[in-house]
Amino acid sequence: MDNSPWTNTFESFAAYLKLTRGYSNHTLSSYHSDLKKLPAYLALRDWDLSPAEIDNFHLDGFVVYLAELGLAARSQARLISALKTYFGYLLDEGEIREDPTELLQAPKLGRKIPEVLTYKEIQSLLGVIDLSTDHGLRDRAILEVLYACGLRVSEATGLKLGNLYLEEGFLRVTGKGNKERIVPIGGEAIKHVEIYLDYVRAQQPVIKETAENVVFLNRRGGSLSRISVFTAVKKYAAAAGLVQNVSPHTFRHSFATHLIEGGADLRAVQEMLGHESILTTEIYTHLDTDFLRETILSFHPANAGTN
Repeated sequence: MDNSPWTNTFESFAAYLKLTRGYSNHTLSSYHSDLKKLPAYLALRDWDLSPAEIDNFHLDGFVVYLAELGLAARSQARLISALKTYFGYLLDEGEIREDPTELLQAPKLGRKIPEVLTYKEIQSLLGVIDLSTDHGLRDRAILEVLYACGLRVSEATGLKLGNLYLEEGFLRVTGKGNKERIVPIGGEAIKHVEIYLDYVRAQQPVIKETAENVVFLNRRGGSLSRISVFTAVKKYAAAAGLVQNVSPHTFRHSFATHLIEGGADLRAVQEMLGHESILTTEIYTHLDTDFLRETILSFHPANAGTN
């Protein structure tokens, strides 16, 4: 089978993803690995077809073939997503007249509910930090930011002094794909960040030029690493007697969950978390559903004596 039509479109598709969507080389490699399975399948069937000749019949057979090979549902879903993006690109470019993936359905995946802490547990963890030390003041400040703003740990450790607008009550955060967003920060977090800046950061020599504008420094005057934050969270969680598997990301999950429980708009939470798709944010509505169910079972008069 002559794969040149596939090879040519795969190359142009990769260039499109890199230039317009900013995909990494690793992501592009994953897309290529998935997509090349389709012409390989066609070759097994002795079907000498170009991308323009593919229809829903061929793709349905391809998906069934992958399932019979034992490809996991999550991998199938990822591959189907790649196919939809690829054929959507070809349609936009005028390479095909109809999108053959329009009726293609991915297998349903179970969604893993993230671990979250209650507000009381968050306060318990923060309360064990020793604020009599520079190290403790810094840790309290960064953990307050993680919970108050829902940042990823890499966003918190990469936070720049020039992106703090504490008087105005917000931060400018650089997230995935170098995309910036504005995130509000509350009074308690502001208080601890200002204490850290005034009594620790201002007195600490910066030994690396790359860390001159970084908010949170390690003891040597360099940028604080994600591993350091992870280790600190584990230590404080153990000291607070928490049995959950707590990590820096737990603060982000807790932030989002507490907002949804409090009635926050899902779109607003999406913006603050920096999610590209609201589907990612919707995981927290599942958590909220559990919360609402427990509330109804506990307090609705019709359920008295049933739980």
